Amino acid sequence: MFNGRIIKDISDFIFISDAPIKSDAIFLPGGSHPSQPEYAAELYRNGYAKWLIPSGGVSVKRDKWPGVKAKQDIYNGDYQTDCEFFTDVFLKNGVPESAIIGEDKSGHTRDNAFMSREVVDKHGIEIRTALIVCKAFHARRCLMLYQLAFPEVEFRVCPVVCYGTTKDNWYITEYGIDRVLGELARCGNQFIEDIKSYLL
Repeated sequence: MFNGRIIKDISDFIFISDAPIKSDAIFLPGGSHPSQPEYAAELYRNGYAKWLIPSGGVSVKRDKWPGVKAKQDIYNGDYQTDCEFFTDVFLKNGVPESAIIGEDKSGHTRDNAFMSREVVDKHGIEIRTALIVCKAFHARRCLMLYQLAFPEVEFRVCPVVCYGTTKDNWYITEYGIDRVLGELARCGNQFIEDIKSYLL
């Protein structure tokens, strides 16, 4: 019998979920599911932040943008990047273009964070508090990488459920197991050099 405590410990580590608070900005690491930018737009409309900072070009795993994962009848543009898609979702959900500061060159989550830093610095925006709107199973790694890129910022993670994978059910499907344990592995192996450079 598999030890349920192991499942709980992995779940508690990977799936972070904070209540939103009023912040300076909302960051969105790349993706192609509309629930992520829709939720960020809702938070913006409810006064939780002044800036929306979407990030993402084309994943390094692909040679072109993969296409919208849901609501293709609403979001039907000829999108070439995550950022372009997110921006269109924002505009269609009541966000003014003046509130959007995008980054469309990154191909993975680390670059999402550090290239967003470049965009923020280029625009001279001071950020002390921020929300991260990401996929639920992506929450821990997003938080770790954005904390590296913005060590002075206090972050809260406000995730959305994508592909039906949640804290309570990830371990009962092969897809959920692969996604969550893949995240667990990346939360270790993608930070080896960062931790060594800090300690050594």
